[in-house]
Parts: sequence; C-alpha cells; structure tokens
Amino acid sequence: MVSLTPDLLQAVMKPARYTGHEWNCSVKRHEDVACTFALSMPDVYEVGMSNLGLKILYEVLNRRQDTSAERVYAPWIDMEEEMRRRGLPLFSLETRTPVRDFDFLGFSLQYEMIYTNVLNMLDLAGIPVWAEERGEDFPFVVGGGPCVYNVEPVADFFDLFVIGEGEAVLGELVSLFIAWKHEGKPDGRNGFLRRAAGISGIYVPSLYVPRYDENGDFCGMERLDETAPSVVYKRVVKDMDAAETMEKPIVPYIGIVHDRVMLELFRGCSRGCRFCQAGMAYRPVRERSREKLRALARKMVDATGYDEMSLTSLSSADYSCLDGLVDGLMEDFAREKVSFSLPSLRIDSFSIGLADRMQQVRKSGLTFAPEAGTQRMRDVINKGVTEENLLDAVSAAFRKGWKAVKLYFMLGLPTETDEDVIGIAKLAKEVVDCYQRVTGKRGAKVTISVSCFVPKAFTPFQWEAQDSLAEFERKQHLLKAHIHDRAIQFNYHDARVSRLEGVLARGDRRLSRVIHEAWRRGARFDGWTDQFHEAYWLDAFAALGVDADYYNGRKRAQDEPFPWEHTSPGVARAFLWTEREHGMRGELTPDCRRGHCTGCSVCPTLDVSVVDGGQNHER
Repeated sequence: MVSLTPDLLQAVMKPARYTGHEWNCSVKRHEDVACTFALSMPDVYEVGMSNLGLKILYEVLNRRQDTSAERVYAPWIDMEEEMRRRGLPLFSLETRTPVRDFDFLGFSLQYEMIYTNVLNMLDLAGIPVWAEERGEDFPFVVGGGPCVYNVEPVADFFDLFVIGEGEAVLGELVSLFIAWKHEGKPDGRNGFLRRAAGISGIYVPSLYVPRYDENGDFCGMERLDETAPSVVYKRVVKDMDAAETMEKPIVPYIGIVHDRVMLELFRGCSRGCRFCQAGMAYRPVRERSREKLRALARKMVDATGYDEMSLTSLSSADYSCLDGLVDGLMEDFAREKVSFSLPSLRIDSFSIGLADRMQQVRKSGLTFAPEAGTQRMRDVINKGVTEENLLDAVSAAFRKGWKAVKLYFMLGLPTETDEDVIGIAKLAKEVVDCYQRVTGKRGAKVTISVSCFVPKAFTPFQWEAQDSLAEFERKQHLLKAHIHDRAIQFNYHDARVSRLEGVLARGDRRLSRVIHEAWRRGARFDGWTDQFHEAYWLDAFAALGVDADYYNGRKRAQDEPFPWEHTSPGVARAFLWTEREHGMRGELTPDCRRGHCTGCSVCPTLDVSVVDGGQNHER
C-alpha cells in the first residue's frame, strides 16, 4: 500500500483527488478475489469521475464476488512531480495498491488528446510503455471507449482492446482470465492473449501486423495467428432494460465536471449527421423503458443524495417517451426538489413546455447545436434542421423568460465557403434580434462556441482532408470580424490542437513512435489549453521524419484501404461512401427510426434491433 503522508497531501493543490474512500466506493481485499482490475480515465480526477462508462463498469465488475475493480486517474502536474521526487508508484484510490500489481489496467480512451497521459501513467506505474516489453508479472493493459474505432496510433502500447460496449465483454474477459489463472497460466502472457482474441469484441494488436506498399501507403492488415478474426466487430448491449448498470454512483469529496446523477435514457443515435462518429459507431438506438428509468433514478438518488439529475444520451430529446418520463420523474421527486436537465437539445424536437417543466427548480441557459450557419451547409452534414426551427425554439424560450442561449457550430466542414462562415455570425444576430422582437427590449446573451472540424474514422467524411492551420485561423478571424453585437460572445477552439487531433484520428501504427517521442519531450494533458505545447509534437514529427500532413491534409481515394477497418462498429463502408456523395449534393437522409431502413448494415451485421418506445423493429 502506498502511504499518503500529510506533507505529501499538503504539497498538492487538490489532495482529495488522491485520497479515495468516497461514499459508495467498493473496497475488497485482493487476497479474497481471483481478479483485480484497475479502471482508468487517463485524465484528472474531476474529469475521470464524470465518465459514465467507467461508473457502469466499476459497479458491474464489483458485483462479482471473484473480482475487485478500483479506480486510478492521471495525477495532476503537482502530484506527478511529488511522486517522481519521492519514488512513489501510481496507485489505486480504493486500497492505494500500486497499479502494476493489478491483473488488468483498463483505460477509457475518450479522445485522442489523452494518449500521452496513457504513456505517462504507465511510466509512473513502473509498467513498460511498449506492450512487447512487458513480462509475465505485469498487468494486461486494456483499452476501450470511443477511440477504439481507430486505435492503431496507440496499438503498440496496449495488450488488447474492447471494441464496443464494455459491460457486454468484460465479464467474459474476466472469467477467461480466472480460468487461465487456475489452469496455471498455460503458455504465459501470449497464451492468454490468444485465448482472449477468441472473445467476440476483443482486439489483440500483437496478432496483427500492418503492411505498406512501396510508396509507404497502408495496404492491409496481416493476421499472425488463426485465432485472430479478420474483422473484430463491436459488442453491443441488445436489451438496455436487462443490462447491468450503475445504481450506486460514487459521491466525490470535491466538485467534478458532471457532479450530479446521470440517467442514461438510451444508447445510439440514427439522426445520421455526417461529421459525427458517435452517431455512426453507436448504432442502433436502444431505449430503456420509462419504468426501468424511474426505478434507476429512485435507486441513484437514494444512494447518493444528489438533487440534480441529467437525462443523458447522444440526443436525449429524441427519447420516444420523454414527456411521460419527465412527468413521472417530477412526480417521484417533487418533495425532494430534484432538478432535471437535458444536456443536448434538438432544435427540431424542442418543447418549451417540457423545458419549462424541467427547470422549475433551477433555471439555466439553453443550448442548441445548429452546427453550421447556412441551410446549404446544414444539408451537407445532414443536420436536418432549419433556421426557422431555431428561431421558433428561441422565441418560445424568450417568451417564457429565458435570456441566455448557447449555440454550437463547426468550422472547416467539407464544401464550406466564406458565406457559410459569415452565416454563423448572421444566425447569432438573428437570435439576438429575436429576443428584442419577442420582449420589446434588449438583454439577450448569445454565446457561440465554434470548434474545428476533425474528420473521423467510420463517418461519411473519413475520406476528406482537414483544413490547414492557416485556413482555420483565417476563418476564425473572418467570423470574429462579422460579429458586431455586444450581446454575442464568441468562443473558439485552438486550431493547433484540432489539427493534431486530426492526425491521430486517422493515423496508423507509425504514429506510435511520434506519440512516444512527444511524451518523452514532456507532452501530457494535451487536451488542456494551458498544458498543450505544440513544440513537443512538432519536434517529435521532425525528429522521426514523419509528415503530419499525410494523415490529415489530403483527400483519400474512394477505394483506399484504411488502417482502422479491421475493427468495426458494423456500419458498411459502401453506406458511408453513399452518404458522402449525398452530402456533396446537399441531399438529406432520413432517420431510420422514423422511416425506412437506410442500409447502414449495423443491425444485420451485429444481429441487433432498434428498440424504440419499448418496441423492437427488425432491420
């Protein structure tokens, strides 16, 4: 056990990040279980504790009598300095056990800019960064989360990946490990990995080797073992009502990013926004019933004492029974003054009556995501909403007393023109003017938050080039120059970070050396504005002779092999290309929940069905 002495805790900014023993945490003696699993979000405690997926896996694993799951997050800069100075290894929160003493270390890879944190945490734990250098006594390093649909840039650092929804896979993986352990660990570490590759949804990178042609272009993935499938398809939870989930969330001692109960309404989204990886990779939609959700809400509030609840999903307002659910929840918790919120509001499905009822306890601003400033651009990305939808929504809100509206947009989308960029400013001004028309006075606050488009694997835009840094910055300045009303606040993302994210999002295994070199030079917490140092990355690319622009600065050919297609969410490449072509022509594709099957192939490939309003729909 690692000892947290008073002088150590007094030397860091937020000591409660490292003390553990919060309400509802699970503490088991390692000698009483057959498998130990350290679960990590490779970011600071406040971010990691807000991750819903890890919360679910933590409870699911700890319900097993033979398994202990504990948490570990990335130490902040001050704590890392103290740990390295004192020779302290990375440790778990529950028992303060050195992480290298666990059987598994699982990382949730939520976005590409935390890759250097993974390396830093492995190094702090005393675990070799490169998977091939780990001996028999080291934990198996597991990856999961949204980034698994192209993990090739970090494949050499991991022993295996869980493709898809973890609670559908980890139980089988743990049972396999315990059986292998009881058999005396036949064939050692590699023997277990070969067995694990036989589990549907498990990808073992060491059983594959990428091939490149004479020009250095990726041309295919070669399997080195017959146990390795040619394509590893994602695992899905088919019945959300029957699935194990979170019932007793851990209550932190300090404020975290999402410091409230998170009630997951459903998985998946079939709106079909062409820039959105989650909307393609998390299909199909599978809803929980209202009865199940009300029961879960009751358990979680009773177990935590929270008086705030977020109704979460990719597009929460699309839950088919939302009105009835909200009415039921408000009735259930009327005496406890629990407030409810929807983290994402669809402009075309916005109900002012619903929003007003939900914010009876606490009234906050409203957030919408038009994504683009012109109708032409919204049709290209298949957003399916109009300026009229937005103005109708905000007009209704302003009549009910709202003053603050936040709008999300993207710059750099395929086919974007300067007119589309300026359209963002015009649309924001329309919202400001709408407030004055509705109320007869000024006083609206409109915040526009503008990110830089990053092409992602398994989307219709995976073939597209990303804007250059100079072009992103030109568009940011152009937009800023067309914002004249003081009621509009303009926030924008650092284009340098987005460009690097674009490289990592569609990279191959050759980038592992670059990531390692950037980390060696000091890169960590790259997703944090005040911690990102572009020079570390530029120097790493230069030192290794790797051209970053090769990965994000060129348009791909229709038939070009991609280094990520041996791990798949089930969506067909032909469907994605067709959607790209529809986008170039500004043609809309309807939501398959509300119309006919659009042919993405997920349902038949994964043998799963849409669950909408409690009814299964075969596809």
